[in-house]
Amino acid sequence: MTPIISAKKICFEYFKGIKVLKNINFEINKGEVVAIIGQNGSGKTTLVKHFNGLLSPTKGEIIVKGEPTLNKTVAQLSRISGYVFQNPDDQIFNSVVEKEVAFGPSNIGLKGKELKDRVNNALNLVGLFEKRKMHPLDLDLNQKKLVAIASMIAMKPDLLMLDEPTTGQDHAGLIRVENLINELRKDYTVIIISHDMNLVSRVASRIVMMCEGEILFDGEPKKAFTKNALLKKTYLKPPVITELAQSLKGFKKDILTVDEFMEDLMRIKKKKK
Repeated sequence: MTPIISAKKICFEYFKGIKVLKNINFEINKGEVVAIIGQNGSGKTTLVKHFNGLLSPTKGEIIVKGEPTLNKTVAQLSRISGYVFQNPDDQIFNSVVEKEVAFGPSNIGLKGKELKDRVNNALNLVGLFEKRKMHPLDLDLNQKKLVAIASMIAMKPDLLMLDEPTTGQDHAGLIRVENLINELRKDYTVIIISHDMNLVSRVASRIVMMCEGEILFDGEPKKAFTKNALLKKTYLKPPVITELAQSLKGFKKDILTVDEFMEDLMRIKKKKK
């Protein structure tokens, strides 16, 4: 199977001599939900912006669906890799929600019923169909983020990249984003850049941990959140339920959910009988 994304010995400098990415090598395959985590300035967003051509490597090569990105435009790559900015105000510019969502697909030649269906399906998926005639500025931050995600969904890319999707969300917004990612994974490969370890532990199939432009860890969430020395180095903590389990004698150290915690509690109780 050809990976959707291959990064080969990627280095990047915003200014000469200041290395933001250092010899990055990894692949993303179809159907994965990959969480890229790390402290601010670790290179997470810089790396992901290479996948749709917003940035080009100083050294190395990015290959998208088997083809190098070097001679491809952002517009061409947007059909494959859809990037949702951390701040939706950096992305939204139309005066009507449905026009915002329609902008991308209309620019690749869609029109009529096909365009309308794309827009309506995307808005239904994020739960904003009833607000399709509103001005985006009349929406709250949670809803504006969903508009930005819908605008990428309407393009039907192979890969969706969500930069800090839960920033600024209230509790209801957190649940909505989590449910949406679980729905998107059925049809898309998803990359999440996030500091929300509770979300990451529940939705990611794989974690890439970055620090100072390098990958420190790449693997399963259960393993990632037992790497306490690496997490400390990146100024991150495990999910709350994982921290609780790790602080208690006899509990497994790779618990990620409340259900797993309760199962282990029952195991411990049976063992004591």
